[in-house]
Amino acid sequence: MSLINKEVGEFSVEGFHKGDFVEVSKKDILGKWSVFFFYPADFTFVCPTELEDLQKNYKEFKEAGCEIYSVSTDTHFTHKAWHDHSERISKIEYPMLADPTHVLSRDFEVYIEENGLAERGSFIINPDGKIVSYEVNAGGVGRNAEELLRKLRACQFVHEHGDQVCPAKWQPGAETLKPSLDLVGQL
Repeated sequence: MSLINKEVGEFSVEGFHKGDFVEVSKKDILGKWSVFFFYPADFTFVCPTELEDLQKNYKEFKEAGCEIYSVSTDTHFTHKAWHDHSERISKIEYPMLADPTHVLSRDFEVYIEENGLAERGSFIINPDGKIVSYEVNAGGVGRNAEELLRKLRACQFVHEHGDQVCPAKWQPGAETLKPSLDLVGQL
């Protein structure tokens, strides 16, 4: 079953952001673009490389009007401890959400029941609070923030220009397609 156009459920979770504990709820994501970036656990191996990659591209996400929320089933206390002890994680400027009750990982269908952890899931949420793109990877496969940013920009373009679509590898400013009977069989 697809999660495309599924509205994010109500939630309120604790997080760690810029040296403070914060609370983030559904109302905080409405009206703007968001990326929910699930990962299995703090103090692990692939996860810090992914979160660092997101941080390196964070400025571009913010310029695109998008907030990143990294999410694991750890507590906000664990996020702070990881932030305080890891050179890579100490650079993170986006909110790190805690999901020990699994409200988010279950809603996004990435919760691994037998492990109590989340899969590596990347979700792009539109300003209406609906999932417009997602990808879930096996635990040993890291993700690419630049490709996630490209997908975000394509989703934003399609949202704004509903009569046009973005072909493979589309980048802002590149040619788009306008679906029509004339294009059938021509590409």
